[in-house]
Amino acid sequence: MTPLRLIVIVLSLIALAGCGSATNLPPAFDGQPNILLIVADDLGYGDLGSYGQQEIQTPHLDQLVSEGIRFTDFYAGSTVCAPSRSALMTGLHTGHTPIRGNRRAEEFGDSPLPDASVTIAEVLRDAGYRTGLIGKWGLGGVGSEGEPTRQGFDHYFGYLGQHHAHNYYPEILFRNGERVALDNKLPEGEIGHAAGYSVVRNDYSHDLIADEALEFIAQSVDTPFFLALTLTIPHANNEGRELGMEVPDLGIYADKPWPEPVKGHAAMISRMDADIGRLMSELERLGIADRTMVLFTSDNGPHAEGGYDPEINDSNGPLRGIKRDLYEGGIRVPLIVHWPGHALTGTVTDQVGAFWDLLPTFAEAAGAETPDGLDGQSLLAAFEGGSTGADDRPLYWEFHEGANSQQAARIGRWKAIRKVPDGPLEIYDLVEDLGEEQNVADTHPEIVEQMEEYFATARTENPIWKIRYPGDPRPRGF
Repeated sequence: MTPLRLIVIVLSLIALAGCGSATNLPPAFDGQPNILLIVADDLGYGDLGSYGQQEIQTPHLDQLVSEGIRFTDFYAGSTVCAPSRSALMTGLHTGHTPIRGNRRAEEFGDSPLPDASVTIAEVLRDAGYRTGLIGKWGLGGVGSEGEPTRQGFDHYFGYLGQHHAHNYYPEILFRNGERVALDNKLPEGEIGHAAGYSVVRNDYSHDLIADEALEFIAQSVDTPFFLALTLTIPHANNEGRELGMEVPDLGIYADKPWPEPVKGHAAMISRMDADIGRLMSELERLGIADRTMVLFTSDNGPHAEGGYDPEINDSNGPLRGIKRDLYEGGIRVPLIVHWPGHALTGTVTDQVGAFWDLLPTFAEAAGAETPDGLDGQSLLAAFEGGSTGADDRPLYWEFHEGANSQQAARIGRWKAIRKVPDGPLEIYDLVEDLGEEQNVADTHPEIVEQMEEYFATARTENPIWKIRYPGDPRPRGF
């Protein structure tokens, strides 16, 4: 047993001893819970205090952990934005979900999620929920079949396209198909968001997104709601600006002996944390905190963009790799679940889960019908302090940037990575080697065979997202 796994078990036992059983919790709300899903953008496994961060202050998220459940073995849908969000919305991993990579389709939109897709929002809206998407979408622009209002959302505000979202001081955002003009002006004669700093920068988009979320919640007191609050923090502005980590001020990090982008990264995360504190206070003020399930996670691992160096503050914690890697650091992410009356306070769990599990989890919590054919399974039992008893089911990822496609899978304690199609597998024992330092493929041929058999059946063909070999062209729009 590894020291990390021993620590997890000990912390779980301590939390359980302190809290007793679920019967000692405050009375649980028996109706349909509100669901507030907060997704950060490029936040690493090691970027929160509750996950080992020593420098960046995240007191409000740490408090959620002390009052809820911290998952140690939870995974994003992909190692980049769009496919991760597609897996989240559809309950399908990247071998089946329609959007399997980042692919720009227009100035303010990306490859659209097909109309035939069944999303979390559609499932919950059919169950009587008011549904909202606030923040970054990345799955279709205005008028496309992927526009949020055509994918089950009653209300949306923010960025529809990912390239647009690289700018924290844009000239416009979108609300329900309409452009919302902001008080941010570019130099005369310049167009687009890559031209340089805005001459006027008054409207920081993250602040507007946080305010919109508070308003949505206040307007939803009398009905169960689902809010996907998909933040852009701490994604970089990697469009060539001098300051790649845009934030109004550096706060408590201004005098740190770090490069400016590292200060900006920390300030962005603490700013986000403060807004999560505002959201939790609003739930209390409105008297709905006891019937609201709050989740916090990230869409992939930490980036090394906009001048940011993830090594300085150890953004990936004990994991190997970052964004655009299929090693654990690229896909393993925090998951915090705060659910009064259900989640045992201060619990740590090594229950394995992934983005595609959230659709069936939310459906079960809402008493809604779960669509057929999903890759995900409900984690509701784990959200209530138990276990689903299915940690040995296979998890799958594929990634289509770089010189060729790559694939990865986890089955129980074993992780497989294929860096080149038809190439040899790397095999790692995540129980003994969380940092994926020792490839044990040569000493575990039976695991290699098991993984090869799984890879052969894990995906369906897609006309755009084909497995690419070295030298094959990328899909148009990369």
